[in-house]
Amino acid sequence: MSSRERALHFGLRLLLFLVPVTALGVLAFVVVSFVDAQINDVPQTPSVTLLRPASEQPLDLRPETLELRALGLYLRLQSQILDTPAGADPTLQPFEIAVGETALTVSTRLQEEGFITDANLFRLYMRYNGIDQRLAAGDFEIAQNMTATEIADRLQRAHYEEIVLTIPEGMRAEEVADLLDVKGVMDGQAFLALVRGGSASAQTLGDYGWLPADLTNLEGYLFPDTYRLPARATPADLLQRMLDNFEQRVTAEMLAPAKQAGRNLTQVIIMASIVEREAPLADDRPLVASVYWNRVSGACSAQTGGAYLQADPTVQYAAGRVGEWWWKPPSVEAYQAVQSPYNTYLRPGLPPTAIASPGLSAIQAAVNPADTQYCFFVASGDGAHVFAMTLAEHEANIARYQK
Repeated sequence: MSSRERALHFGLRLLLFLVPVTALGVLAFVVVSFVDAQINDVPQTPSVTLLRPASEQPLDLRPETLELRALGLYLRLQSQILDTPAGADPTLQPFEIAVGETALTVSTRLQEEGFITDANLFRLYMRYNGIDQRLAAGDFEIAQNMTATEIADRLQRAHYEEIVLTIPEGMRAEEVADLLDVKGVMDGQAFLALVRGGSASAQTLGDYGWLPADLTNLEGYLFPDTYRLPARATPADLLQRMLDNFEQRVTAEMLAPAKQAGRNLTQVIIMASIVEREAPLADDRPLVASVYWNRVSGACSAQTGGAYLQADPTVQYAAGRVGEWWWKPPSVEAYQAVQSPYNTYLRPGLPPTAIASPGLSAIQAAVNPADTQYCFFVASGDGAHVFAMTLAEHEANIARYQK
């Protein structure tokens, strides 16, 4: 084949290639022009804000651009639906977007709760305006008399009203419930019911495999701290935060010395709750814990007549009632009349559950008690305690410090 023939053959192949490409380009131009014309012919309702009006964009034949133009046209045709509220109720109602929630699930819930009438159309509106990429977890307030576009705008501005709640160390669950009621945070009795659901309640809130499976009461695991709660927080919200806080603070590494001593988490928390109520001074707590561990192990049986804790807070807990959650007995002798598994003067060993919410200091004392042979202690009057190994020494301390 000569050079002239080769050039002619190449030219024909190039022409055959350019013809369909040119045809496609012309067709695309016609389609885009038609879409632009249609968009310009559709009346625009001011409240339907399309952030990418096709008529203001340079000609772009990329598939994603053509898709946006088509979507914009569809939304303008559906403007009446977007501008018509789902209801007439102007009452602001809470709407929460959870962490990781998608535009699909948000749209579906909005329709199910009566805020919009077309979940798919709302999702397309959010997609067109990029709102689906800006959705963030948070608490919002919306009303049924808002249009879909107004709701979409509101969902970009979370309502961050918070409640700051401090749970002091040493409170029993009933006191926490009372506090919730008094401060108007939530229904204290509903919270208390969850606490008394034990491990079964906890497992409905999250994966708390570290909790003893046989817990019938979450007393002791309600970590005392200051919590920031969203407006209209539920009992489950608070309990979940308290358990999460406990899990972060009371680690396996921290509990390792107790495990080596043969003590499990339940025993540690029960002991810590008693120490929390008994010893207000942090320096005293390891010593008080040592006395109680010595007693419950039987090391003090010769002095106490058995493995009796003889812990005042447990009896005060047992006899506590509304208005006086920590019973104040007229004398130690009055303890004998309290029939309860929590009466550690009458029953040996630890009580069935914790009696209060121990703080980190009390838990650390229960995990790492002082190494002593003390079997007794008595309050010295200034918040501290005086310790003794024998009953005779203890009686002498009583005579000296409790005249």
